[in-house]
Amino acid sequence: MPTAVRNIVVLTGAGISAESGLDTFRGPGGLWEGHRVEDICTPEALARNRPLVLDFYDQRRAALGGVKPNAAHEALARLDREWAGDLLIVTQNVDDLHERAGAKRLLHMHGELMSALCEGCGGRASFGGAMLDGPDCAVCGESGGVRPDIVFFGEMPYEMDRIEAALAEADLFVSIGTSGAVYPAAGYVQMARHFGAETLELNLEPSAGSYNFDESRMGPASVLVPAWVDEVLGA
Repeated sequence: MPTAVRNIVVLTGAGISAESGLDTFRGPGGLWEGHRVEDICTPEALARNRPLVLDFYDQRRAALGGVKPNAAHEALARLDREWAGDLLIVTQNVDDLHERAGAKRLLHMHGELMSALCEGCGGRASFGGAMLDGPDCAVCGESGGVRPDIVFFGEMPYEMDRIEAALAEADLFVSIGTSGAVYPAAGYVQMARHFGAETLELNLEPSAGSYNFDESRMGPASVLVPAWVDEVLGA
């Protein structure tokens, strides 16, 4: 690790949650849990078959109750507690495992399963039930317009300005469990390097963007991440 590190940006992807037993959406042939992406993760899909989309995310939300954070989530939560410099954990994941491990300096760029978005007022609120039941918006009280607070394909990821500002100030950028194939997140390593940050990849296998990193370490996130956090904190 570079000696003058104070500001760290960590990007996490599906690989960090896979070891908790949470299946990644994207599977063989580009299917998400047996569905085409176009049928369950686009604004057009929601307009075309709202019950199918709501049920898909209701099932994903319910599945969270059967999994728990693993050693990689716990290690990042420890880094959050003990790192005196700036830290931003940017996750592409929509699960709540980072929060349940205790991470606070966290941003969900693709939304959250445990959150609802009102199409009427644009309000967002914590949500743990079933959207097929037609809940009222917790912000404005209207019914019938609550959807998963998930960034669908074709929609803008959340808090892009905040992410880019953090990358501009980062001394170290670390990517954990990502495919390196989904933009804009796949371009963050190049942005970080442009601003002078050192870059490190922790992944089960080389990603599509491995060649962009100063260093790549291959192995399970539950092994690599705790070891890296120990290194950073001088344990």
